[in-house]
Amino acid sequence: MLGRISSFLFIGVLGFFLSACDSDLNAAKSINLDENIQVETTKGAEIIYSDSAKVKAKLKAPILLHFKAAKPYYEMPKGIDVVFFDENLKPTSTVTSDYAIRREHEKTVELRKNVVAKNMKGETFKSEELFWDENTKKFYSNQVVNINTGQATISGTSFWALEDFSYYEIKQGSGPIQFNTDLDSTATTKP
Repeated sequence: MLGRISSFLFIGVLGFFLSACDSDLNAAKSINLDENIQVETTKGAEIIYSDSAKVKAKLKAPILLHFKAAKPYYEMPKGIDVVFFDENLKPTSTVTSDYAIRREHEKTVELRKNVVAKNMKGETFKSEELFWDENTKKFYSNQVVNINTGQATISGTSFWALEDFSYYEIKQGSGPIQFNTDLDSTATTKP
């Protein structure tokens, strides 16, 4: 009887190890496929984005990894610091994050971890995730965002903003709302 139990245990353990080896072999195959991708590493990267020979943004990253794959992308594992400019090279907004990835073909940048954006009005936008669509020139997030206007903090479940953060919309916003008290003299209110 003890011999049968030992045999079943041995077969069970052997089966477990064989399936584990199979998983490890599949993982090794995927690693070997990834080894064919060329990766360029740049330390202390500074990139100037321009459109029609006009500087639009300046990006700094401590480490920039360029993955030359079928769908090439840039990864900035130590974060980024970006300054956006208007046509007169005057800064309009800044964005920082602890991690970023830019997909070349899609022309999108995904920012994660401690994302902070500031506009020239002094408003600060904070979230754990932010996307920049280079084609539409808009930022958006489907994560919670907190916006400090200098007078109040507003929170929302998601939002989108123009590239310079001069205009933005928040979904399911909460927080104190301030109205402009300088009303037109012809304005009237109805009871």
